[in-house]
Amino acid sequence: MKKLIAIILVALVGFTVQAQEKKNKSAKADVSVNGNCEMCKKRIEKAAYSVAGVKSAVWHSDDQMLHLVYNQQKCSSTDVEKAIAKAGHDTKNVKATEGDYNNLHGCCQYDRK
Repeated sequence: MKKLIAIILVALVGFTVQAQEKKNKSAKADVSVNGNCEMCKKRIEKAAYSVAGVKSAVWHSDDQMLHLVYNQQKCSSTDVEKAIAKAGHDTKNVKATEGDYNNLHGCCQYDRK
């Protein structure tokens, strides 16, 4: 009888642990974003965080890269790039409109390619 109870308990614990596993929904991406200064950094990161599902966004001016961590069930890196372009900064895949670019502060207007 004790063996039967022990087996049932082990089986229940196994099912409970398996049911509580979380699937990894996070994705990481590095996105090239044009910018110059600390004001650009704040604007780019704020635009990235405005997209639902973004967990982390850090832009580095030295390599012009935005390091993203996001929930891929809620958004994509393209959604983030579109938000950044709307803020006036070009990315590798999405370019800001001329109007959005012209709204940037003078020191933030980078050389467009």
